[in-house]
Amino acid sequence: MSTEPIALATALAAFDALWKPHIVTRVNDYDVRIAKLHGEFVWHVHEHTDEFFLVLDGRLEIAMREPAGERTVHLPTGAVFSVPRGTEHRPAAPTGASILLFEPSGTTNVGDRHDAVPDHITETAGYALEDR
Repeated sequence: MSTEPIALATALAAFDALWKPHIVTRVNDYDVRIAKLHGEFVWHVHEHTDEFFLVLDGRLEIAMREPAGERTVHLPTGAVFSVPRGTEHRPAAPTGASILLFEPSGTTNVGDRHDAVPDHITETAGYALEDR
């Protein structure tokens, strides 16, 4: 990890891959990841951790299956939201988005349980920013 400040716009410009989170730094045992999104992700669950989203650009939708039923939260640029651990959810960015995530290091993007992973998604615990 860098010991110098990291400009998120520069970091985002360093890669084009969609749905492939890149680790920009670490805070204690957590990765700070950025990702570019377009289209839908896979329904998945993180059994042991919440998942924090900050929309840097664009619009993110997060569908969730909760005890009271299914609902979707809509996050514009600048909005934050945390999906509680154990909640089945599916992020989507119909018109594209860039996001920042906080997740425990080693957490895979498709969680502990998930639907079949489509070809446009790669299961990962995050790429180093230099890995493009």
